[in-house]
Amino acid sequence: MPLNIPTGLPAIKILESEGIFVMDSKRAMAQDIRPMRVILLNLMPLKIATETHILRVLSNTPLQVEMEFMHMKSHVSKHTPREHLQAFYKTFDNVRPYKYDGMIVTGAPVELLDFEEVDYWSELTEIFDWAKENVTSTFFICWGAQAGMYHYYGIPKYEIGKKMFGVFSHRVLNEKVNLMRGFDDGFVAPHSRYTENRVEDILKHPELELLSVSDEAGVYIVARKDGKQIFVTGHSEYDPLTLKEEYERDIRKGIPVEIPKNYFPYDDPTQMPFVRWRSHAHLLFANWLNYYVYQVTSYILS
Repeated sequence: MPLNIPTGLPAIKILESEGIFVMDSKRAMAQDIRPMRVILLNLMPLKIATETHILRVLSNTPLQVEMEFMHMKSHVSKHTPREHLQAFYKTFDNVRPYKYDGMIVTGAPVELLDFEEVDYWSELTEIFDWAKENVTSTFFICWGAQAGMYHYYGIPKYEIGKKMFGVFSHRVLNEKVNLMRGFDDGFVAPHSRYTENRVEDILKHPELELLSVSDEAGVYIVARKDGKQIFVTGHSEYDPLTLKEEYERDIRKGIPVEIPKNYFPYDDPTQMPFVRWRSHAHLLFANWLNYYVYQVTSYILS
């Protein structure tokens, strides 16, 4: 089944060129199917690129997914055209009266700030509180996951000295949990962050379950046992060149950064990266949509 994407969204042409089945909202209206209503809270500066990443990993599912997009009213985006935000994005004021099957919260490049120092923190926590009552399940990514665990459970983040940057091996801790169905015992996923969460802090909360860790990258997947919240500290949604682009951006800015680990063949940045996390990314998002959204959401959202 296809993704139902707003007519004219730039990601449509990119996804169609990759052979991914998408339909615009006009065509979707002709189908008598109850789509899953999912909203993306996009906190990333390059919102168009992030939209494409997320839509790509949501595409490999038999469900029709109706996408909406939200940005922060209390923060001025400097890297996305205003016309794009006006055409495709809503603010929380527009979203507040409605209910959603799922919500995805992206990361943000603010992890070295204390949470309360982030200029949109007050608005973000208001959205988090609203989501508890109005969203069937929320999927938090990277800094978004750290922010969610901090707000809901008081779980802190810790600076780790240098950037956790590259593609790392992970292991499944409980293969019987629906989110991990079909996973190999070991798999890889990208990370790009300067902070971490720690196992001992998560284990203090009996309503949470640690589902996947990495010996090198640490905590990866944490879930509330009722499936209402999924926290993923890495970036399984990244496309093949995202880490390369981040590496080259940091070099241009003079930021001291190591070559992303386990990413370039022979650690040679002149070579094309070899993708090893694509199947994991599709399975992770498909499991979330199926078991934590579709299987448990109400047919009539209101």
